[in-house]
Amino acid sequence: MEGSGQAFINSMKLTSHLANVGDAKSLVIHPASTTHSQMDKKSLELAGLTDDMIRFSVGLEDMDDIINDFNNGFRASQKPRLVASR
Repeated sequence: MEGSGQAFINSMKLTSHLANVGDAKSLVIHPASTTHSQMDKKSLELAGLTDDMIRFSVGLEDMDDIINDFNNGFRASQKPRLVASR
């Protein structure tokens, strides 16, 4: 797992970082390195699965907590941008 997908998942505090169904807790996984890890890079690309892609399943936590966790993930996954100055 590399890139912004990894940064996003690593910054999440509320969610479980595993593939599980039937749970009331929010879950987040990186499909390319977990559920689809048996596929080679070319097959992943053809399937539209990139290193930056995550899978999220919303649980029953407080909505504000989920939103805050997502915002932390988005901030952590954004690459620094160059700013032009004089």
